[in-house]
Amino acid sequence: MAATTALRRIAAGALAVTLIAAAVVVTIVLRHHAAATPSCQVSVGTDSYTLDIDQAASATTIAAVGKRLGLPDHAVTVALAAALQESHLHNLPYGDRDSLGLFQQRPSQGWGTAAQILTPSYAAGAFFHALTRVTDWEALPITDAAQQVQRSGAPTAYARWEPEARTLAIAMTGEARAGLSCRFSLARSHDPAPAVTASLGTELGVSSLDAVFAAPRGWTIASWLVGHAQQFRVTTVSFDDQEWRASTGHWRPATPTANRVLFSQQAATT
Repeated sequence: MAATTALRRIAAGALAVTLIAAAVVVTIVLRHHAAATPSCQVSVGTDSYTLDIDQAASATTIAAVGKRLGLPDHAVTVALAAALQESHLHNLPYGDRDSLGLFQQRPSQGWGTAAQILTPSYAAGAFFHALTRVTDWEALPITDAAQQVQRSGAPTAYARWEPEARTLAIAMTGEARAGLSCRFSLARSHDPAPAVTASLGTELGVSSLDAVFAAPRGWTIASWLVGHAQQFRVTTVSFDDQEWRASTGHWRPATPTANRVLFSQQAATT
């Protein structure tokens, strides 16, 4: 009986050790998975907001189009507040009645075709063109300016997004350095990374990065590259003595780039 009891205790102890080891492994795997979840952070001073990858791409597109059109940063804030309220910065293929896209624009109301509205750069341009037709829009509160464009059934709803929209605009129009960072991992691919040139032209109005850029313009471009990095398999972006890496999700001091925006893309595997 004593021998049997001892064997049971040994077996129970071995089982407990096995369970503990399994729990440790599961915890490590879960922590690793959580750390690797793609996400973006917008930080300006003490203000910080977390975005998913798609939201960051949408927000940087809105900022890029606004600056391509020569509009002040305030216009970008208005547009971001509207998109945060209407779609939470997601390019939705559905909505109330025939509403679609970032701003829930309606083909039946003359905003364009469904395909156009679902193209973020087009939707942003349509919003900005409508905004500039609003009398004295620059002097209006953000929520009022957005409502004059959107004609929403909840006219004051945009106000709740003003702080976040302002922080995003500051980071993405180059008012602040290194305000947007994203972290993600890329699976290896046998295909070359998608070309960036056409989108740089469409959204930013930039035909080539082989040029010197003033700080705000350079940071707008750098932020756009970070926001679209997963889409174009961009792994590093450098500007203004700072370098961002997708693998770490951080900006860090780097070799001066002579006010040029540099980036690298994932190489195809052979």
